[in-house]
Amino acid sequence: MSKIRKGKIISGTVTGIESYGVFVSCDDYYTGLIHISEISHGFVRNITDFVKIGDLIHAEVLDVDEELGHLKLSIRNIDYKKKSSIKRRKIKETPLGFKTLEYRLPIWIEESIKKIENQ
Repeated sequence: MSKIRKGKIISGTVTGIESYGVFVSCDDYYTGLIHISEISHGFVRNITDFVKIGDLIHAEVLDVDEELGHLKLSIRNIDYKKKSSIKRRKIKETPLGFKTLEYRLPIWIEESIKKIENQ
């Protein structure tokens, strides 16, 4: 468990969005909430205009509850979008294409039927 302090900028993943705010998973212990008032200085009509579930973001820690592992977070005053360092590779098509799937599918079906019959 890492020590997270008030004022620190942390990274996390958006795990949920409600009308009142955004839930963020920071690590195995800490989870946080960005209240709708901490998303922008202006009026927030729709939270999904700012973040989406699965987004990797930065957030400023406003308060820490060590006992429960809960954080109060803000993205209002920082550049919260985390740049993705994962480079996606182009999928290379094999010469067989879907032939492998076409060949293996009947085998998988037969194996599954045998498993069901044995239960």
